[in-house]
Amino acid sequence: MPRHLFVAGTDTGIGKTHGAQALVHAFRLAGERVAGMKPVASGSARAGGGGLRNQDALDLQAASLPPPDYALVNPIALEEAVAPHLAAARSGVRIAWPPLDAAFQALTHDYERVVVEGVGGWMVPLGDGMSMEDMPRRWDLDVVLVVGIRLGCISHARLTARAIEADGCRLAGWIANVLEPTMPLLEENIATLRECLPAPCLGVLPYRVAPASAAVLLDVASLA
Repeated sequence: MPRHLFVAGTDTGIGKTHGAQALVHAFRLAGERVAGMKPVASGSARAGGGGLRNQDALDLQAASLPPPDYALVNPIALEEAVAPHLAAARSGVRIAWPPLDAAFQALTHDYERVVVEGVGGWMVPLGDGMSMEDMPRRWDLDVVLVVGIRLGCISHARLTARAIEADGCRLAGWIANVLEPTMPLLEENIATLRECLPAPCLGVLPYRVAPASAAVLLDVASLA
């Protein structure tokens, strides 16, 4: 059976959604029925019907085949673009496991593969004793780490990989997402990451290449 995956990032704004979308498209190319999921999302806007919609979650919904209901992709949407536990507290929303578990279980019932994108970095608090790293442990998900390739990425990636393993999760692979195409010694930095990280590089995503096009650059065969 295919393993469901959790997409983590070395920081906020390093391209987790881009990497998650590329993974969804790559599994689609491999013939899988696959869905993306963003269980908790801050920075959401009111849609026409009054409900909150997050753009990252909408992008994952659109990439999925077939697209699931939005409520399953993003069961907890928060309006303010701040840390989720703060956004939840300010809006009177309680982040709790029951709606998240129900949405995940519904997706895994209907799809061969679910790609779950976290929010922020690895250890973002969610409130009430919950933290983002609890999610892959609770749902028994292998982790794919998206590394934003920019100055400082080597230390951030090594620290995050160490935290993932220390928290009892399996780092199945990592994706290099180029954020600064003119970065000095770009290829040398990626080569260093290949040597330092305890998991294979699944691919390098060039600067601003659409996820559907980037999918062919990912080697997902090892993510069985």
